[in-house]
Amino acid sequence: MKVIKENVLSIAVALIVFLILSIAYMYPSLEGKNLRQSDVVQFQGMSKELVDYRNETGKEALWTNSQFSGMPGYLISAKYKSNIFRFFHNHFIFTLFNWRPVCFIFLSLIGFYIALLAFGVNKWLSISGAIAYGFSSYLYTIIAAGHVSKVFALGYMPPIIAGVYLAFRGRYLIGSTLMGLFLSLQIFVAHLQITYYTLLIVLIYGLFELIAVIRENRYKQFVTALASLSLVAVLAVCSNLSNFWTTYEYSKYSIRGKSELTANIENQTSGLDKDYITQWSYGISETFTLLIPNFKGGSSNNPLPEKSKTYEFLRKVQGASNAKKTIKHVPTYWGSQPFTSGPFYAGAIVVFLFVFGLFIIKGKVKWWILTVTILSVFLSWGKNFAGFTDFFLDFVPGYDKFRSVSMTLIIAGFAIPLLGILALNKILKEDMDKTVAQKHLLKAFYITAGICFFFLLTAGMWFDFEGEADKGYLAQGAHEFVKAIQADRLMLLRKDAFRSMVYISLAAGLIYLYLKQKIMANYLILGLGLLILMDMWAIDKRYLNNDDFVTKKEYKNPIPKTKADNFILRDKDPGYRVLNLSVSPFMDATTSYYHKSIGGYHGAKMRRYQELADYEIFPEMQRIIGALQQGRISLADSVLRQCNTLNMLNMRYVIYNPEAIPLINDYAYGNAWFVSRILWAEDADEEIALLASINNKDQTVVDKRFKDLLTITPDEKDTSAFIRLLSYTPNNLIYKSVSAVPQVAVFSEIYYPKGWNVYVDGERSSYFRANYILRAMVVPEGKHEIEFRFEPKSYFIGNKIAYASSGLLLLLIIGALALELRKLKPDDN
Repeated sequence: MKVIKENVLSIAVALIVFLILSIAYMYPSLEGKNLRQSDVVQFQGMSKELVDYRNETGKEALWTNSQFSGMPGYLISAKYKSNIFRFFHNHFIFTLFNWRPVCFIFLSLIGFYIALLAFGVNKWLSISGAIAYGFSSYLYTIIAAGHVSKVFALGYMPPIIAGVYLAFRGRYLIGSTLMGLFLSLQIFVAHLQITYYTLLIVLIYGLFELIAVIRENRYKQFVTALASLSLVAVLAVCSNLSNFWTTYEYSKYSIRGKSELTANIENQTSGLDKDYITQWSYGISETFTLLIPNFKGGSSNNPLPEKSKTYEFLRKVQGASNAKKTIKHVPTYWGSQPFTSGPFYAGAIVVFLFVFGLFIIKGKVKWWILTVTILSVFLSWGKNFAGFTDFFLDFVPGYDKFRSVSMTLIIAGFAIPLLGILALNKILKEDMDKTVAQKHLLKAFYITAGICFFFLLTAGMWFDFEGEADKGYLAQGAHEFVKAIQADRLMLLRKDAFRSMVYISLAAGLIYLYLKQKIMANYLILGLGLLILMDMWAIDKRYLNNDDFVTKKEYKNPIPKTKADNFILRDKDPGYRVLNLSVSPFMDATTSYYHKSIGGYHGAKMRRYQELADYEIFPEMQRIIGALQQGRISLADSVLRQCNTLNMLNMRYVIYNPEAIPLINDYAYGNAWFVSRILWAEDADEEIALLASINNKDQTVVDKRFKDLLTITPDEKDTSAFIRLLSYTPNNLIYKSVSAVPQVAVFSEIYYPKGWNVYVDGERSSYFRANYILRAMVVPEGKHEIEFRFEPKSYFIGNKIAYASSGLLLLLIIGALALELRKLKPDDN
């Protein structure tokens, strides 16, 4: 009973400490303020139609026309009520510990804490270890950006891995159910890239276990663990089957699926294009940011002190007042990525402990952690380590479905603190040879502090400190300004190298005192925990601080209406679309907050829509922009007449200035129209080429694979015929058609066969793809009601399977907990 009380006390202390730290970091939330996160604002824009429909009807809108002219709504905002474990996520994480964003930090702390306990770490050391993971700088850059699903997925990752570890240690039931619970939650929050990286970590661990099994001839334990984990993993996946199935189904049609075009084929994979995948590649030397945060200048929008060379230069040119404003946002980053919100800093002390662990930890766990760490670093280099990256893109299933290879460093972000804390845990054990530990401690100190000292003294000899942002300033003749920034980049590197060296020295000194029996273990744990917290907290505050919070009023009105918005909203036709040239149309979803947008913001837009944008929409946009830049509205009007692609997308308005009346496009084709001629294309190449050469108001291009669905030859045309949209909801479109002869109708709606069904007077009919991305069908003569319904089987069938699977998994978890509790027999104390 005494042991139970001690364990309960340590868990209670951990929860209180984690909650206090989370609230303290996000204390503006106590004042009623909220984080203004750019991606959350984008999400609010793209999800507005879906949320409004949910609030009005109580149902889910599984499709939205609010961005990219139409895409599945379940890729943006859908409530999957079939997973029972959503209650844990929504009501425990989001209610019991909710202020948002307090829960973001808390979840990361508690997740790694659970993992450390599972790995057998001292219960008090596990609290300090959780700080090492929960205050890693990457977490705070993604919180600031609003990558909410990624934050949650990272919080759920450590317990998944811990569950696998326990299962292979012979605790099959508790290990597999722990893994199953958190895997179900991780898939639920829908960041499959993090789930994929979690799988990589687990598979590599499994490989090391297999090697050990073969050597030690203990196949029964391995097979039992593997079987229990596999069974529970299937239940965890199936408890999210609706989410998983719909995403997998759509992936083949998205930019994560293979293109049918043969142009630029050397850049293609079976998923995303190589240059898109590797656009955000960590530089090889940039890896030192794990140890020295400002090794590459920090972020692309970094503040500098008044003692900087940049300030001194600007003060002479602009005056002190303007110089103080300018140095708040300086492009000090000089790494190989296009831009960055901040480095991946694992912590100077944490990296030092990791190196210490490489010397002091023995066995397969060390080699597993070292392997996944090296792998994550190599993969993060992307195009800077092209041969290795190409191998993974070409031969490792699923790797080509994800972009931003620098994100693989989240694997190192898990592995580095894990090994470091395991090393500390080992020296806390009484059977550890303290003399041997002292020797290894000195080695780790010389390596990590030595690297810092080396760059402190010689960084100017090895690097030119030239950044991509410099080119723009040099083109303007601002050579002295660039020279000042480059000098400050060296200054930033040296300051942080010295800073990291100091923290490593303090941590090493503390451990040395313990090994010399000058201080007790509790003081070592507390001291290291405080040092790690001080180190990480200060760096995190560079990228997420009080300036990122806004009042409730500002938060609740993230996208205020403009004059252009108000003008367009007077149009009560539900089917028109808007092109907003006052923003980057294909990198912005704020337009979708009020309108159905030609553009949008999403990492998995439709492949064919992106290709149409590359070949047709972007050139048409540039012609419109060119006319507007000349200040000639009449010229822009004549350009709009020739924009066949934008017109077939029913683009009725062009916003070029949010506070001006938008351009009105009188040449938009409307919601649907009849065509008199079909041009058959042999393949996708011909399909998109023909589209550029026809008047698609009267003609349409159709792939020959749909020939069987065209039951008429459109030689006749009833000039008095019409087809118009009567009713619109995201999941349901109803048209009225009147024609004396059968005709081919083209609908200004995106073709997606995995859910859209068409009905003529209530009877199921067929439709096909036209003009590369639109829907078309043969409409019989006479008066008819044509209805398109979005009815994806993957969603509805998946929900039923998910409900049953999550129920079974819940029963399994309850059973595992009951058995564990039965083992806890009170002693005589």
